[in-house]
Amino acid sequence: MKDEKKAPKLRFKGFTDDWEQCKLGDVFSFLKNSTLSRSELNYESGKFKYIHYGDILTKFGDITDTRNFSVPFVTTPEKVIRLEKYFLQNGDVVIADTAEDSMVGKVTEIQNPDPFPTVSGLHTIPIRPNKEFAAGFLGHYMNAPFYHDQLFKLMQGVKVLSLSKSAVIQTKINSPSYCEQRLISRMINLIDGTITLHEEKKHQLERLKSALLQKMFADKSGYPDIRFEGFSDEWEQCKVKDIFKITRGKVLAATEISEEKSDISPFPVYSSQTKNNGLMGYYKDYLFDTAITWTTDGANAGTVSYRSGRFYSTNVNGVLISDKGYANKAISEILNLEAWKWVSHVGNPKLMNNVMGDISIMIPSSFEEQDRLSDFLNQLDDTITLHDQKLNLLKLVKQSLLQKMFI
Repeated sequence: MKDEKKAPKLRFKGFTDDWEQCKLGDVFSFLKNSTLSRSELNYESGKFKYIHYGDILTKFGDITDTRNFSVPFVTTPEKVIRLEKYFLQNGDVVIADTAEDSMVGKVTEIQNPDPFPTVSGLHTIPIRPNKEFAAGFLGHYMNAPFYHDQLFKLMQGVKVLSLSKSAVIQTKINSPSYCEQRLISRMINLIDGTITLHEEKKHQLERLKSALLQKMFADKSGYPDIRFEGFSDEWEQCKVKDIFKITRGKVLAATEISEEKSDISPFPVYSSQTKNNGLMGYYKDYLFDTAITWTTDGANAGTVSYRSGRFYSTNVNGVLISDKGYANKAISEILNLEAWKWVSHVGNPKLMNNVMGDISIMIPSSFEEQDRLSDFLNQLDDTITLHDQKLNLLKLVKQSLLQKMFI
C-alpha cells in the first residue's frame, strides 16, 4: 500500500503540494567510517579533518561548515591512503550512533569540506543522498522532532544508547519540492546565524567581565589596576569570618517548591545547581534577606553567588550574613575568585563552613567603593542575562519551527 502523503502545519505561501515520503534506504547510500581511534590521530599538522561522534553532539549544529572546524589531523602516509575512500562530500550526512542520552541520533550535514578532506570517525554512521536535496535541508530535517523521534524508538541500551545501520534504514524521510526545501533551509539558517551572533555577544561580555574582575580587584599590593574616579585608598585584607556570620540553608522537599512565582509562593529558592543561577523555584517562606551563598558539596563546590532580597536556601548552600553591608555583589565576586582554591577534593568535593571562614580576601576599605563596584557588576550581569534570555527565546523559536515546518 502506498504511503499516505502529508504536509506540515506551517508552510511558505504558494506551496500546497503534499510532501513525498520514502524509506531512508531508497534515497541514501551508507558510507564507510574510519575506525582510527583518538590515540592514532596527530592534531599538529592539519591535513585532514575527523568527525568523532562527540563532535556532532557538542561542536556541530545541523550543518557543519568544516572550514570552521578547529581540530584537523594528519596521519602517516600509509593511513592517508587508507582514508581516501572515506572522504565526505557536500550534502553527506553523519549520524552519531552512540551517546549516554537522547542526543544519540543527532546529525550534521557536511558543507564546504575544502580545503581539508573530511572523514567520518568512530561511532558515526555516514550516509550519502542518491538524489539532490537543497543545501542544509537534510541537516535541519533529520534533527527535527519528527525524524529524531523515529530514531529514538529504535535505540538500544540502558545507560549508553546506540543505533545500528539496520535500525536507521527503517526510518522514513519526508521532503517537499527542491524550491520549498531551499526556503526552509534559508529560514533555519537565518535563525542559526542570529543564535550564533547572540552566543558570541554573550561570550564577549563574559570574557569582558572576567578581564575586568582581574583588573578591578586588588591583589596583595592592596591597589587594583582600574578604579572608579575618586577612590584611592588602599584595600584591606580580612578573613571571611571577620566580616560575616556563617551559616547554612535548610532541607526543603522538592514537592514543597512551586515552579512559578505567586502570591502564595513569592520567595526564590536557591540550591547548588548552576543552571538558572541556582534558582530551583519558589516557596511560601524565606530564611534570609540579602546574603551571599556558596555551594558546599559536589561538582559546583566553591561557587559563590550574591542573593538580593528575601530568599530560601537549601542545605547544600552555605550562607554569609552581614548586618553592616558586606553582603553585596562586589564582595561575592571577589570571594568567587578565591573560594574554589579552598575546595577539598578528597572524595566528594567540599567547602565547609570552617574552611570558608578562614579564607582571606582583599576588599575595598569604603562601602562607597563597594557599592560602585556592585552597581557596575550588577549592570554587567543584567546585560549578560538579557543576551541569554534572547538566546533562549531564539532557540525556542527554532525548536517551534522544527516542529511545525517538518513532518
